[in-house]
Amino acid sequence: SSNEGFGVAEKIVLLTFISAVILMAILGNLLVMVAVCRDRQLRKIKTNYFIVSLAFADLLVSVLVMPFGAIELVQDNWIYGEMFCLVRTSLDVLLTTASILHLCCISLDRYYAICCQPLVYRNKMTPLRIAVMLGGCWVIPTFISFLPIMQGWNSIGIIDLIQQRQFNKASNSTYCIFMVNKPYAITCSVVAFYIPFLLMVLAYYRIYVTAREHARQIQVLQRAGAPTDDRQHHPDQHSTHRMKTETKAAKTLCIIMGCFCLCWAPFFVTNIVDPFINYTVPGKLWTAFLWLGYINSGLNPFLYAFLNKSFRRAFLIILCCGDERYRRPSILGQTVPCSTTTINGSTHVLR
Repeated sequence: SSNEGFGVAEKIVLLTFISAVILMAILGNLLVMVAVCRDRQLRKIKTNYFIVSLAFADLLVSVLVMPFGAIELVQDNWIYGEMFCLVRTSLDVLLTTASILHLCCISLDRYYAICCQPLVYRNKMTPLRIAVMLGGCWVIPTFISFLPIMQGWNSIGIIDLIQQRQFNKASNSTYCIFMVNKPYAITCSVVAFYIPFLLMVLAYYRIYVTAREHARQIQVLQRAGAPTDDRQHHPDQHSTHRMKTETKAAKTLCIIMGCFCLCWAPFFVTNIVDPFINYTVPGKLWTAFLWLGYINSGLNPFLYAFLNKSFRRAFLIILCCGDERYRRPSILGQTVPCSTTTINGSTHVLR
């Protein structure tokens, strides 16, 4: 929030845009959670535990954080008191950091799934390790949110400046100001953004390199037209299918990283720079960068779920009230009507 204010036309545009963002975030994340709860196949995939927890964090952002920020932004006044200002600010830092850490865990999970052998993936991503990672996504943010904010550690050395900006005598308005000193700005930004960002870049880079190599191998096999029984030099059908799946998944990495950087990098760069330039960043610029980060909570369901074929099918079933056209064919229906034939000494299954 800022004491610079907005005009009537700006408030109407802001209210329309913010309402659309909040509605998109609530409906999208709710749909993801309902889909996993109802679809047994989705519950079997380990990555989806991170996606559901991510959706829950983003849902809380859209319900507990965004509306109060929108009200203050449009009314140009904070009417809920100083204590609730601290609680709301702590929830803001906690939930947005949890969301970012979930994105980091998803990238690490995808790294082990795509860049390692299936046995290595099963050994690495055990139920216990998944539970520990999920717990860390929620516990770690408390050490940079409720603990320091409620104790006032973020305001040490800048209390006078905060009190000066909390009240606007000209308009008789009060604001929920969240300003941070240099130590807190560096610590919070490193834990909440820069470390997860570095891990995501490394993981997705390795995934991209692996997927490109697999794509090259598939092209070589297709050009060679080698017989399928030459298993010493060419992968079998299962391996080829796995490589194609990995290649397709890697195509979304640029979108994922691009949206993540676009949404959060401006805020966290400004968060570190502002204390070192005597807090001269304009209030409206802060507001724009903050809501750009909030938008990421609405984009996550589309990036991590809507781009997945299994999730899209589950969404269609929910939205179309269980239409049979979108249900998976049964396992029995897939395997019974088949026969076998032999070509060049290799047995093939025909359906």
